[in-house]
Amino acid sequence: MKDNHFFAMMARMKYINRWGLMRNTFNGNICEHSLEVAMIAHALGVINNVFFGGHINAERLALMGMYHDSTEISTGDMPTPIKYYSPQIRDAYKDVEVIAKEQLLSGLPEAMREVYSSILADTEQEKELWRYVKAADKISAYIKCIEEQHMGNRDFEKAGESIRQIIDDMHMPEADYFMVNFLPAYMLTLDDSR
Repeated sequence: MKDNHFFAMMARMKYINRWGLMRNTFNGNICEHSLEVAMIAHALGVINNVFFGGHINAERLALMGMYHDSTEISTGDMPTPIKYYSPQIRDAYKDVEVIAKEQLLSGLPEAMREVYSSILADTEQEKELWRYVKAADKISAYIKCIEEQHMGNRDFEKAGESIRQIIDDMHMPEADYFMVNFLPAYMLTLDDSR
């Protein structure tokens, strides 16, 4: 049984909290975040196909979003200011993520590993699809900032500004469409949105 630990490890995503350096009005974990990223990544693919004449596999984007932070089961959620503080730290963290990915894959039967390998981390073969997942990840982070600020938590103001700038700098029509058409609803109360 020890060799088949992949899905039991995935179930541990709910124990890894995000935004560890920030004062949070509510804690979020990578399991919740990954579901949100999967939904947004899927939406970005659908937006591409419906409004921009693309042929993106939106279902694949959802799957990639679902697993995009799974290596954090082993590494924890490294705060962005630390992860990108220097090229040495960034490169070392990438090496750690590769090891974490291999540990997770070792929990699957050999015949299943290839299927999961490409959805656990960025691959050159699916570079364009990973761009959508990264955009969805940033949009999810921006939504967290909006929600925290809506609760009166000013700790997320600067993070929200910098994340919004990153999204704008991506120059992705699909992300821009999401931000213009779907993001305003996140600022409404439940009663307002009905």
